[in-house]
Amino acid sequence: MPSVRSQRVLFEDGIRPATIRFEGAKIVELSQEPADQDFGDLVILPGLVDTHVHVNEPGRTSWEGFETATRAAAAGGTTTIVDMPLNPIPPTVTVRALETKLAATTGKLSVDVAFWGGLIPGSESEVAGLVAAGARGFKSFLVDSGVPEFPHMTLDELGSITPRLRELGVPLLVHAEDAGFLHELVPGERDYLQYLASRPVESELSAVSAVARLAVDGMRVHVLHVSSPDAAAEISRGPDSLTGETCPHYLTFASEDIGAGATAFKCAPPIRDREDQEGLWEALVAGALSMVVSDHSPAPPDLKEIESGDFSRAWGGICSLQLRLPAVWTGAADRGIPLEGLGGWLATEPALLAGLSQNKGRIGVGMDADLVVFDPDGTVSVVGKELEHRHPTTPYDGMTLRGAVIATILRGEAIYKDGQVRPGSGRTLT
Repeated sequence: MPSVRSQRVLFEDGIRPATIRFEGAKIVELSQEPADQDFGDLVILPGLVDTHVHVNEPGRTSWEGFETATRAAAAGGTTTIVDMPLNPIPPTVTVRALETKLAATTGKLSVDVAFWGGLIPGSESEVAGLVAAGARGFKSFLVDSGVPEFPHMTLDELGSITPRLRELGVPLLVHAEDAGFLHELVPGERDYLQYLASRPVESELSAVSAVARLAVDGMRVHVLHVSSPDAAAEISRGPDSLTGETCPHYLTFASEDIGAGATAFKCAPPIRDREDQEGLWEALVAGALSMVVSDHSPAPPDLKEIESGDFSRAWGGICSLQLRLPAVWTGAADRGIPLEGLGGWLATEPALLAGLSQNKGRIGVGMDADLVVFDPDGTVSVVGKELEHRHPTTPYDGMTLRGAVIATILRGEAIYKDGQVRPGSGRTLT
């Protein structure tokens, strides 16, 4: 049986020496015996799970695609992604659309891929069929999604369907902004602070407060990409079945440092100020937010308006799938937060959200042999054009991040090592 060992293996209850033996796809034994490969003091983490990835295939593969997205995931230590239902054409709001998406994955996956379904007006009748076909839950917007084929839902519409989702045992994921607080930018606006002012924190607070009323009788309602500690506090005041996530860009960047025309930083909700950044770290440590996911949402440079710097026209999305682990570790280490926190934020909690926790998200006997060998003292110099993502545009370009992925193991097989991704090892999880 193949085996790996380290003096620092991250389990749910802490870090300790261990040898991990696996047979086929599964971990079959944890021991202190010698191993086939001993990684010394490098850290072995559970394979990371990213539940917020916009792959965009089919229909907008020029933005991203299964081949490039899953290669980026493997290079970044992520062994499982969950694909979002919007930005492909057709969106994943019907069983037929999910079948089309599954067909588009053939021969392209370097990591395992699961799928969220989407909820738009008129798609409510599809939810049971989508769950039976493998959808892990449903995403909806309270505001304009940015693409016409995925219109937003009202709170009343969501309230009508949540009892059915509760019966099916799947979560509702919500882009929580209140349109009543948003305003349009003037054409040609290059000032980031004007963009920030167009999506104020009050929009998040109002929407999260409203969404909290859907989390009744154990209904899991999950707030996506929380950008404000005030919104995190609103989540913590809600029922236990109301949860939230944040993203590396909110933990890494601050509005004070974003220059005119820097549209690579545009996302919604927006990156807020340094005080909000620190508050989000505090919310993670306190448990008000349960996970950090990428919200990887790339687009070609022309759609990001890189040359014009026009925030009114630029696509709002951050390219970061490959960088989630070092970006989060950089911020955590700077604040004295130990490695132990990373397993929950980056693997265990996302796996629970997506209903994958029987096989993914932690190291233990019977779990998939999904592992990451990580050097927390290494560094990554980010060069956008050298990333595995389809496009080089990322706000991390030129940064030096702390921590380096040495190897990524999926179901017992090395899918990334020596700086190279091994393609074709991933599966769809339906």
